[in-house]
Amino acid sequence: MSPGSSSVRREFSAATAFRSLLLPTAFAVAFVAFVWNEAAREALLQLLFPGRFSYIYERVSLAQLFAEHVALVAISSALAALVGITLGVFVTRPIGRDFQPIVQDMSSVAQTFPPVAVLALAVPAIGFGFAPSIVALFVYSILPILNNTISGLDSVDPAVVEASRGVGMKRYQTLLLTELPLAARVIAAGVRTSVVINVGTATVGAVVGAGGLGTIIVSGLVRDNAAYVFSGAIAAAFLALSLDFVIGRVQARFYDARTS
Repeated sequence: MSPGSSSVRREFSAATAFRSLLLPTAFAVAFVAFVWNEAAREALLQLLFPGRFSYIYERVSLAQLFAEHVALVAISSALAALVGITLGVFVTRPIGRDFQPIVQDMSSVAQTFPPVAVLALAVPAIGFGFAPSIVALFVYSILPILNNTISGLDSVDPAVVEASRGVGMKRYQTLLLTELPLAARVIAAGVRTSVVINVGTATVGAVVGAGGLGTIIVSGLVRDNAAYVFSGAIAAAFLALSLDFVIGRVQARFYDARTS
């Protein structure tokens, strides 16, 4: 390949990368203005929903509700990832293989419960606030991570595992240095699905006082104020799209690492 063609390819790759980031960056700037600039948000809402009595939720700022929502999603998703990946690793080892059907059935049953039902069961035991919402989101989001961890590890070629053992790796080294890296893309897809589901599901936490973007959405429904509902829904949608984009980029890097 000539030096000229290599230069053209590099320039094309840089231009493609720039275009792929341009729209997300513009979207992020617009969203930051919407959440943190009340004047800009009120002007937009007045344009979209003329004749409303109130456009800005005054009890708590949208930025604070957004931060609370991020905390709900981050904590519950981190717990689900920790437990889901750990269980997935355990049931794909010889010592835990017999427990695989039981673990998968239990996680499947857990996801059939609506989050509101889990909240109703958790509140008498834990009380109102942040904790029951974390429990509900954790229970509801563990299945995709667990199933993808099992699928990813089971899809690793046994010959590759044997080759790793053949060069002197112990079982834990084979798991950490061979199996998990090869299964990482599939596991990341499960985490991606789980996190995006959590963003939408976390809005129900408002009914038990957990805060988050569900607070302004519920308030808008109670007051028949579409501007409130729109504000909370747009913020939740942006968070879901942003997390999906970021985790998707991480997932793509796992794929690039495997094919390079």
